[in-house]
Amino acid sequence: MADGGRRIDPGYAALASPGRAKLLAFRKIREADVLRMLLGAMMALVVAGLAHAQSRVETIELASKLVPSPVKVSVLLPDGFQPAQKLPLLLMLHGGGGDNGFLARMRPTVEAAWAAGDFPPAVVVTPDVGRSLYMDFKDGSQKWETFLVTEMVPELRRRYGLSAERRHTLVTGISMGGLGSLRLGFDHPQVFGGLAALEPGIEPALAFDDVKLRNRFQRDDRFFAGIFGDPVDRELWKRSNPANMAIANKTAILASGLAIYIEAGDRDMFHLDEGTEFLHRVLWDHGVPHEYRLVRNADHVGGTIPARMRDALRFLDREVLNPPPPDPVLAASRPRIERLRRAMGVPDDEPRPPLPATTAPR
Repeated sequence: MADGGRRIDPGYAALASPGRAKLLAFRKIREADVLRMLLGAMMALVVAGLAHAQSRVETIELASKLVPSPVKVSVLLPDGFQPAQKLPLLLMLHGGGGDNGFLARMRPTVEAAWAAGDFPPAVVVTPDVGRSLYMDFKDGSQKWETFLVTEMVPELRRRYGLSAERRHTLVTGISMGGLGSLRLGFDHPQVFGGLAALEPGIEPALAFDDVKLRNRFQRDDRFFAGIFGDPVDRELWKRSNPANMAIANKTAILASGLAIYIEAGDRDMFHLDEGTEFLHRVLWDHGVPHEYRLVRNADHVGGTIPARMRDALRFLDREVLNPPPPDPVLAASRPRIERLRRAMGVPDDEPRPPLPATTAPR
């Protein structure tokens, strides 16, 4: 329309409208948000880059008569590492088909945990054990569990001046490495203060003949024969199964206060969530304290792994390395609840009953 004989440009009219002004203001806010996000991402990259530059990974080789030698071991040393610091030792065990190069892939996750204060400076180590299940083989040709505990850990403590305290000796791992974490922790609670087993390669059974093919299709008969003998030594498998190990060594595990963390994704392509859930039930039924997580929409590989490892490192820090002080709220509440329980006739020493069936009888 004309205004004093002049035609108003439609774009100018829209620009001058209150709605247009609000839209421009909203766009400016969005642009500012995007700018802040970009600056934050750039700063995170800078921090990560500095951490990466200041920490370092080295690979050493250890000779042994217990296993094929030499054994390659990757070692991640934090920024400013000095042997006099007596740092903790964290074994980070690789999965089946992996090797010591696993540590390089997990390095950004560990460094992010250091930078965020989720996990203290420590020497993080990944040995190359092949596809051994971290086992001592039946035929005696390879003794990986014995090597790790009696040779590698002492040598790492000596070489890097690490703390020899059990609360400063931890183990974590993924898949076969999760199995290895359970094996080392359950068999040697006097050595390890805590373990975190992510998607451990374990089966939901207490006997080898009860293992279904769906829970071991990635491990054929030839694979089991190479470690457990041909035919498979059922008693050796039973003793080496983490669920049975937890039952057999329950007294020592409880006496040590071993901190236990197990988890799996609910979409695990190898169905390892079933074995992890079974182990959780075994630990629950036998009164072995632990933390268990079934991670929603998580598979065996992919983008959920770094965050899940961060959670595991937080657990080891919180439960072993830097436990919180006593909770005054809890200290005040528990006696009151215990008095109520006793008043209702529930004895102090009543054992935890088995959980009822989850499917109603027909």
